[in-house]
Amino acid sequence: MRSNPLKYALIVFLAGASYGVMATTVKFAYREGFAWTQTAASQACFGVFIFAVVFIVRALMGAKGVALGPRRVLRLLGLGMTTCTTCLLYNFSLTMLPVSVAITLLFQFTWIGTVIQIVTTRRAPRPAELAAVAIILLGTFLASGVFEANLNPDLNPLGILCGLLSAISCAAFVYLSGRIETEMPSIQRGLIVCCGAAILALIACPDYFVSGALQAGIWKYGLILGFFGLFAPVILFGIGTPHLPAGISTIMASSELPAAILISVFVLQEPISALQGVGVVVIIAGVVVSQLPNLVKSARERSAAG
Repeated sequence: MRSNPLKYALIVFLAGASYGVMATTVKFAYREGFAWTQTAASQACFGVFIFAVVFIVRALMGAKGVALGPRRVLRLLGLGMTTCTTCLLYNFSLTMLPVSVAITLLFQFTWIGTVIQIVTTRRAPRPAELAAVAIILLGTFLASGVFEANLNPDLNPLGILCGLLSAISCAAFVYLSGRIETEMPSIQRGLIVCCGAAILALIACPDYFVSGALQAGIWKYGLILGFFGLFAPVILFGIGTPHLPAGISTIMASSELPAAILISVFVLQEPISALQGVGVVVIIAGVVVSQLPNLVKSARERSAAG
């Protein structure tokens, strides 16, 4: 692993935590009657808007981009479509499954990222990584409330499939974020990535601009979703994931669920059960376990330097 892995792990941890804002924001949007396709389109379009504004401001201040050929643009558009695929599949699964089941399926991305790492590097994961994945999955089952929910034994097979596919696309996005055009300026790169997400989102919601959703106020949720669901994570994943193995990156990104639960408690005033509280602590413990080798190494280096 490259220098200062703890710093890059923290950056990816923050990227995952930024996704935690989305659940509460989407709940507010749904309460006002907006459809799941409209919220997904809002996230993508306002992500493009935020990146475009920052890109233009930086350009006026003298910042320069890099020349882009069709191949580089297509790779970045594909990366954007990957993250939008996760959003669409997960939101669609929520229309057929209880939230606890859907989020548990999504969080299978933690071990899927480790599988991707094994396949691509042909390196067996370290014991700390395997232990972290097991702990985080246990914490996910506890924190999601799946053990406390009244679940219908006849869960929709299509919903389950979409939930699992969202986990695969999420793990793929984290992996590809560390490998596709990472040397590009982050704002220019992010703008093209978001354009890819917007293309797919508008295919899913072709009447977005004429549906009246913008006039009805979805723009305020779009700004929040665009910033926390695309702007922040695209930049942070782009910075952090090139310096971490794919398995560690997906482990650190599991910060999304604790962040989502804590935000729902403070913003929506939703109650949190003791079991969910334990789950949040367990997930954080799993993240710490994944970084134990780096923490020990850092402590030894400080000790030697002192």
